[in-house]
Amino acid sequence: MMLDFIKGAVAMGFLVAAGHFFRFWRESGDRLFGWFAAAFLLLSVNNVLLAAIHENVENSLAPYAVRLFAFVIIAVAIIDKNFRRT
Repeated sequence: MMLDFIKGAVAMGFLVAAGHFFRFWRESGDRLFGWFAAAFLLLSVNNVLLAAIHENVENSLAPYAVRLFAFVIIAVAIIDKNFRRT
């Protein structure tokens, strides 16, 4: 029960971060902020689904694959920002 509450709180934090990055993306038009918003939204959805399932799927491959994909999005966004020609 307490673990589900913590997962929900972490998901809310990810969602707040995604909202901030989305706002920065809309104001500046910089792709980095859009990619960060997408990655944090993905992490938030992942935590919500883990809390909703109530089974011990934390040790399976799917949650780790989703997290890995989110961090790959962040890494690609940083690389894109640093090597983009303007």
